[in-house]
Amino acid sequence: MTTDEVLAGVGPRLRQMRKDREVTLAALSETTGISVSTLSRLESGLRKPSLELLLPIARAHQVALDELVGTPTVGDPRVRSKPIVMGGRTHWPLTRQPGGLQAYKVLEPKRRQEPEPRTHEGYEWLYVLSGRLRLVLGEHDVVLTAGEAAEFDTRVPHWFGSTGEGPVEFLSLFGPQGERMHVRARPKGA
Repeated sequence: MTTDEVLAGVGPRLRQMRKDREVTLAALSETTGISVSTLSRLESGLRKPSLELLLPIARAHQVALDELVGTPTVGDPRVRSKPIVMGGRTHWPLTRQPGGLQAYKVLEPKRRQEPEPRTHEGYEWLYVLSGRLRLVLGEHDVVLTAGEAAEFDTRVPHWFGSTGEGPVEFLSLFGPQGERMHVRARPKGA
């Protein structure tokens, strides 16, 4: 919907809203301080809507400005990604924008692998949805289970994969160096 189409719909919307509330032009004029003739021209489309006119009308009707203007709805927010298979793992991208912070849902099949730690620029956060994820990070060799998370600087030698006992499903957030993820937890007893 173009800006002109949105603006053209404001007048009829204002008139309908006023009539639904059984308010006269004179009463609305008294409440808003806008002349009856200006309100009439606004409703008939002979006057372009402006913030100076719409804000008092929104206050008088006790509605959000968006409701008066009838802003177009935002496009479909769903991320429809196609799975990507790399190195035996299936990745579902959960973000659309290239660069910056990237999110993936990952399915690692049941398999035993010899860890081959690597390093690269960035920062990673992992969250296990189901199964068991083996993480080798520097001198640490740990197993994460469902509900556990790990975050680390990817310049530290690291590797993660299946423990070999079964498949593991996890979320991976990866960002360039300096873009760290923050997990906020409620204090105990809250």
